Amino acid sequence: MELRATPTGRTSRPPARAVWLAMLAAVLALPGVAPASNLIDRATVRPTQATLKLRVNKENVALLTYKGLAGRRRVAGWDAVNAIPPTRARDQERFKLRYLDVQGRPARRFAGGTFVNACRPYTGPKLSWLVTGCTAHDGSWWAVQAWQRALPNYGLRPTGDLAVWEIRLSHWSGELPVLTMKQDWSYGGRWEHLYGSVTYRGRPMYGFRTTSRGAPLDRFGVLVYIDTFNSAYGRGWRRENSFVTHNPRGIFCYGLYPHRSRPKGKGAKYRATMVGPGALPDIVWTGNSVGRYNTKRDRAANKEQAARFSDKLCRPN
Repeated sequence: MELRATPTGRTSRPPARAVWLAMLAAVLALPGVAPASNLIDRATVRPTQATLKLRVNKENVALLTYKGLAGRRRVAGWDAVNAIPPTRARDQERFKLRYLDVQGRPARRFAGGTFVNACRPYTGPKLSWLVTGCTAHDGSWWAVQAWQRALPNYGLRPTGDLAVWEIRLSHWSGELPVLTMKQDWSYGGRWEHLYGSVTYRGRPMYGFRTTSRGAPLDRFGVLVYIDTFNSAYGRGWRRENSFVTHNPRGIFCYGLYPHRSRPKGKGAKYRATMVGPGALPDIVWTGNSVGRYNTKRDRAANKEQAARFSDKLCRPN
């Protein structure tokens, strides 16, 4: 597998003089090479710029060095940029990854100094959860984010695998996806209610299939995670729940109701983290609670929701 950067940041075939690529090709010939999403690895503590290094060469191949659950690792990622709109005709953008901490001469040679970094300091848009980023030679951006995606719902304290930090890689050029978040009330002010949408370059983003519990079954599915601050769950940020955007409008809605033995998740403020489609970064929205019920505001919000954010699952009430 040979790689070269194009003006869009994608990789294609390079000149024969790229000697290090021959080494990488030798590594890639080993068993276990497969495409993957932007999830690179997991760690017990949040990585920092001191513990995680991102380098990107002129061929737009990224090399990450960090400490994960299995110890010190080196991972190469390439061949993905931005995202495409939902379609059944082809797969969503996704990185090809190679974990280089394998035994053997090609891996040691590749990870040991023949990789030349060509990435400049990060000049891209501000990102939440950012560990590090850089600007590639073609002007595209690379970023590594880390956050606790797997936290248990309804404010429960995480243990074991549910407490890990996910290390997530992204590569894009141009505009970011847009996470629109709105608030109102449901059932005459009894509960607070969140609704909104995810779009990218003006197109709604959604998947085609989920499990019975709402987990995406294709790479187009877009998950949004909701956290609540200083709620009945306890002080600080706690995970409330997560959900996918809906086909075909890319919308969602969520009521902050009690769940069995757990109290309602109403908080002083809320945070939504959207897992970026394709190779795009994860996007975060944070806002204060909508506050005390206001009939006029609720009616206006219901009217807006009916016009822009409603489907068979999301209806004003």
